[in-house]
Amino acid sequence: MRTFILLVMSALAALAQYKTEATGAPPAALDAAVIAQLQKAGTKVLGPDGSVFCEVWFRDSIPTAVNSEESVTFTNIGQGTLLGAIQFPKAGADRRGQTLKPGVYTLRYSMYPINGDHQGAAPQRDFAVMTPAADDKNPTTLPDFKTLVEWSKKASNSPHPAVLSIWKQDSDFKPGLSQMGETDWVLQVKIGDNQLAIILVGKTEA
Repeated sequence: MRTFILLVMSALAALAQYKTEATGAPPAALDAAVIAQLQKAGTKVLGPDGSVFCEVWFRDSIPTAVNSEESVTFTNIGQGTLLGAIQFPKAGADRRGQTLKPGVYTLRYSMYPINGDHQGAAPQRDFAVMTPAADDKNPTTLPDFKTLVEWSKKASNSPHPAVLSIWKQDSDFKPGLSQMGETDWVLQVKIGDNQLAIILVGKTEA
């Protein structure tokens, strides 16, 4: 019986796997100026049922800036820098469990504030903030934190911005998607000289 239970649990775990496939060009919903900064092909994330959970495209390279903020892993990326774009073909969700409408969103670099409200959200302050593509058309602009939050509220339709946790993967870099813990799925990608990890599927209680 024990062996049977273990086999069933293994089968269920296998069914709950997420995986990736290559996908095509960035969606036309993005502004042409934004598309020009992105890689020609992206990554498609498939859910346990085989349907597309999301598609993501990153920049060819990320402009370098000095980031002297504390508790960040990317000391070379400035506030508001465009990182890429993400598309949800059906309702998606961010790290707080906030529902996101189907559509296309830009991803910009930011850091959660040190005010006690985000304690335990992540060991690092680095985040990718999502903004509706229709509202983010200039890839060179660098919105400050307050402005970016206001933009992102349109994505989350709540008082809190829609965010995905990211960090610089200095060691043990393994390109592709892998599971971390019980619920998080992390995509590791190289963008120019930056090795970036981003939790595309997951949830935090903070």
